Order: sequence, then C-alpha cells, then structure tokens
Amino acid sequence: MKLTLKPFGMLLFSMAISIPAHVFAQKTTGMHVIADFPIHSSGGWDYITADAESNLVYVSHSKQVNIIDGKTGDSVGYIPDTKGVHGIAIAHEFNKGYTSNGQANNISVFDLKTNQVLKQVKAGTNPDAIFYDDFSKKVYAFDGRSKEATVIDAATDSVVATIPLGGKPETGVSDGKGKVFVNIEDTGEEVEIDAATYKILNRWKLEGGEEPSGLAMDRKTDRLFIGCGGNQTMIVLDATNGTIVAKFPIGRCDGVGFDPGLKLAYSSNGEGTVTVVRELSASKFEFVENITTEPGARTIGVNTKTHKLYLPTSQMKPAPVPTADNAHPRPQQIPGTFHVVVVGK
Repeated sequence: MKLTLKPFGMLLFSMAISIPAHVFAQKTTGMHVIADFPIHSSGGWDYITADAESNLVYVSHSKQVNIIDGKTGDSVGYIPDTKGVHGIAIAHEFNKGYTSNGQANNISVFDLKTNQVLKQVKAGTNPDAIFYDDFSKKVYAFDGRSKEATVIDAATDSVVATIPLGGKPETGVSDGKGKVFVNIEDTGEEVEIDAATYKILNRWKLEGGEEPSGLAMDRKTDRLFIGCGGNQTMIVLDATNGTIVAKFPIGRCDGVGFDPGLKLAYSSNGEGTVTVVRELSASKFEFVENITTEPGARTIGVNTKTHKLYLPTSQMKPAPVPTADNAHPRPQQIPGTFHVVVVGK
C-alpha cells in the first residue's frame, strides 16, 4: 500500500449506454468521521468485518483478531493464534466464525459466543480473503499463492473442494442464489463459480480495470462493485452476463462495501478517502462524494443496520531508503497508533 495523498477527480464517467456521461450527485451522504477506536497491540492488518447482527467488529491484526464493540469501541475479546491473519467470516446459523491465517496456511474456526478456537483447518498457500456463503452453507477461503479456493462445509468444518482459479484471487462474494464471484487480481478477471458443483462457469475480463481487489454486491439487482486499485477505478458489473454497466474514478482501493438499505457502494482508498457511489437503478449509478478518512485506511467493514463504516489504519513512518535487497520498502508502522476509524452521521 502507498500512503501518498492525492486529489480525486469528481467527474463521473460511465460505460453503460443508458447512463449519461458527466452526471453529478445531487445529494451527499452527510457522513463523516465520528469516532476513533484505538487498539492496543502491534502488527499489520488487512480485512475488517462489521457484523450487523451482533454489532461487533472483527479486526485482523498480525497474529490475532481483535473484537470490539461497534458502538463504543470497547474490547470484548480476541481470537489468538491467527498468524498472518487476513480476513474474518461469520456464520451465525452455526455459531461460528472463521479466520484466514496467511502465514500458517490454515483457517481457524471459533465459537461466536465464547471466542474459543474450535479447530484449525488446513488450506492452500496464503489464504487471504474469506467469506461465508449462506446459500450453500460453505466457507470460501481464497488462497493467494496457490491460486485456488478452499471450500469448507460449515456444518462439519471439513474441506469439501479445492477450486483452481488460474490466477491470484482476492475478495469473493455470493449472490445468495447459487453463484460465487471472486476477483482475480493478476489477470484482471471476474470469475463465476457454481456453488453446487464448484465448477467455474465464466471468466469475465474486466476491461479498463487493473488489479481488482475489493468486491461487494447488491443481490437484488445482481450488480457487482469491483474496486481496481491498479488504475483506481470502480467497475459496476452485471453478474448475470459479465457486462460492464458503469465505471467510476476512485483511489488506491483495497476494500469495497455495499449498504443495501442506502443503496450505496463504498471504496476504501489508501490515500485517506472513501469514494461513495449511489445505485439509482440496476442500470443507473452516480458518484456521490469522497469522504475524508485517514491515510492507510484501505479496507472497510459496513454495518448494514447502523449504516456505519469501519476502517483500520495506523500512523506510519516514511518508507526506508530502497536497497538492493528491498527495492520497494513499505512505510513503517508507528507502534501504539493502530486504530479503527468510524464513519457515520
């Protein structure tokens, strides 16, 4: 991730025939940073999950997952031994949560009430994004280095399938009707998977989108919101046929969220903004605004009941001078500054 602040263009551009060019939003969200929740531990971070049912926020953080109250920010527990954790999936009907542990090459299964780890399931190499498909009752972990999906039955916590994906997977979602979608970062594609057979149904090239990472979906309209950090573009894709419906300028996105109640899609940008796109209909979308957050806040969790956004970040030192062994050094975290930015009204 890069933390350089850059201005964002406010001009909407669209690829859909039915969407007029140069459309500007008539109404902003009224959302802004309303709280800052400190987390007193050190280490890197990746995805964050805001669970609307419990109003808890699960924050990936180095070798553990911190759990905080979504209203107060108070610590309510943690999941230990999640080495190199990337993401957290919640399966309420089984009273279980799942973490993808990238450095351990496994998935931790934990009890949602006690936070006790129940089991660790072997995955592929570097499991990254993870989510629970409520249609098939399966957990999908996307293994970045082995370029596959590990599918776990939430009833038994056993691996039922390994799906080769032909590229490096990032975020995945389900339409709730039997289809799973996942971004393939290095090939610039969206892959559609049959949740019953685990077969790949389609590979759609994301023309004009580079390094797709963040992904969210409106299940009612079958629209995918794809954050392409490589060229700072959000693509709106028709999930029924792979047609690009619209495109919007964003920042260096790593996460995308969607609030179905507000019909708003959010791109969390490492430069320190959240780009907001409003869905007016299945064929019409508009840019709303860029909400100022903090540099480094590149992943996002959306509470669909409270309509709050949660973004983890930390204060950073400038990147070290490049060396022969490290030509592209990253900025270094300042110890004790990790926190979660809360955006709302």
